[in-house]
Amino acid sequence: MRVAHLLRKYDPSEWGGTESAVLQLTADMAKHGVESFVYAPRLAPGTAPADPIAAAGCTVRRFRARVPVWGISSERRSQLVAVGGNVISFGLIGSLLREKKIDVIHSHAQGRLGAIGRVVARGRRLPFVISIHGGAYDLPAAVFQELRRAAAGSWDWGRPLGLMLRARHLLDQADAIIAFNPREVALIRERHPGRRVLLEPHGVPTALFARESRRAATEAYPGLGNRPVLVILGRIDPIKNQDWLVGEVAELARRHPRILLVFVGACTNREYGAALEARIKREGLRDLVMLVGSLPFGDARLIGLLQEARALVLPSVSETFGMVILEAWAAGTPVISSRTSGAAALVEDGANGLLFDLDRPASFHSAVDQILAQPELAARWGAAGRDKAVAEFDTSVRADRMKRLYGHLIEEKNALRHTQGR
Repeated sequence: MRVAHLLRKYDPSEWGGTESAVLQLTADMAKHGVESFVYAPRLAPGTAPADPIAAAGCTVRRFRARVPVWGISSERRSQLVAVGGNVISFGLIGSLLREKKIDVIHSHAQGRLGAIGRVVARGRRLPFVISIHGGAYDLPAAVFQELRRAAAGSWDWGRPLGLMLRARHLLDQADAIIAFNPREVALIRERHPGRRVLLEPHGVPTALFARESRRAATEAYPGLGNRPVLVILGRIDPIKNQDWLVGEVAELARRHPRILLVFVGACTNREYGAALEARIKREGLRDLVMLVGSLPFGDARLIGLLQEARALVLPSVSETFGMVILEAWAAGTPVISSRTSGAAALVEDGANGLLFDLDRPASFHSAVDQILAQPELAARWGAAGRDKAVAEFDTSVRADRMKRLYGHLIEEKNALRHTQGR
């Protein structure tokens, strides 16, 4: 079985949850005899970061793509891509048509790029699967505002192509739609009745994150000392809401004078990242906040930071799933998360972590107080999270289910061909 996976963006230096999900899916599918090809836009000239997906044995094919807008700077164009810019590619169609043998096309992108995959799948009479990574309907107003802000003052010349591809009707044309939290599944089923919509959470290699790695973290970051550490894992972006958390650092320090917040993640919004760093400097928080940048998936320093942390903190405005929650649990670390739909579907408040409301900072501080004041209870929450991750979200379980889905869709298409050929 050979599967083509389509990505709207794949820059290993800006690693995120979608990349982690695709890496684990393709690596584990290989163990089940499935050969995967990842199609992603070309990187900028001279950019050659290490490629974890290729290193895991998956073929990565690059194609020419662009965000079809005029009137914005290259920096704002990059920000638009980071928050979901509607990429187009005239070369992808040819690349997919030239691929000698494909059994399934699986898009991890919506919009025009996903629609291109659907057109090719229809032409080659192949199953078309789409995964909704960033959310289709389960998105707060703040996400749409950020998209509008990034595109403000521009003109989208790709709209005619989108109309030709019927990109707005993509979900009505998919053979299977995969979503990652129950609310998203319910919303898609409501708006697209009769479609095959599946709840298929991401997976994580639990054994990898359980490997003892604290020494790698403490050697790389001597500033950790013996301080109570909170890790914030995610790209530096308004949707991830790090600025809200920085605004609470002074109160955290008043309650817990030795506390240290460690932010891990690539900056995908330079304007936001610069403002965040300026605020940390202006408010004299450098001794309380550490920005370590991006770390590769599975890096011993990253795993060690999670193991060393008293908790993972997730202050996001929106999380349709929350891969980092699984990574923290696999490391045995409890989670404190804002009450997004993804987190609420994973975290059982008071059983394997704690949820808080962004409009009630007191609920956040209460959660941190519990974690730091009751280490035995926090350890039980971390252990409960690990048990859940191993039992329900280990990658080997997900890969087996996905292969069965692919096989079922292929059988359906073959049966349809046979019927039409009579």
